[in-house]
Amino acid sequence: MKLLSIATALLSLGSAFGFAPSGISSANRVSTSLNAAAEELYIDQDRRNLMNLILVGSAGVTVAGLGVPYILFFLPPGGGGGGGGVTAKDALGNDLVAKDYLDSKLALDRSLAQGLKGDATYLIVKEDKTLETYGLNAVCTHLGCVVPWSAPNNKFMCPCHGSQYAPTGAVVRGPAPLPLALAHCDVADDGKIVFSAWTETDFRTDKKPWWN
Repeated sequence: MKLLSIATALLSLGSAFGFAPSGISSANRVSTSLNAAAEELYIDQDRRNLMNLILVGSAGVTVAGLGVPYILFFLPPGGGGGGGGVTAKDALGNDLVAKDYLDSKLALDRSLAQGLKGDATYLIVKEDKTLETYGLNAVCTHLGCVVPWSAPNNKFMCPCHGSQYAPTGAVVRGPAPLPLALAHCDVADDGKIVFSAWTETDFRTDKKPWWN
């Protein structure tokens, strides 16, 4: 009986040790699974944050792209030249240099250049072969046709509806209601011809400029 009791105790002890590792292993597996799930959740959260940032950024760019032109539409146009003026250009977009330009033109010539806002603008060569201090916008004030210069008639004559302008751009025959717009014409330090906005009194009408 004593031997049987000892054997039973040893078996019980062995059983306890035999099942102990299994319990520890299960706990480890549960802990590992929880850690993995937590890490996956952390990664998914980062991905969601990144996608949210991308979505918000894309929406912002789209709204700005649509909104800025809409806002600019309601702003009044500028004078055209800005503070330092705009360099006059030929039909090919090349800057016009005063010396070269005057060497290629006759006295009293009126030829077109690209002026403020890209508008066709007449450069005027005076009798002494220097540039006039103003240029004339070539857009007819009636319905917007480009008005050619007629040297034989010494006038600007619109082919669309018959409006005529004096050499200074003043109206001499309708239906044009207003004179051709003025722009200052100067020669910059680098020798290039520069247009800038005319904001003072129109010397032809003694009134404020209608184009401002």
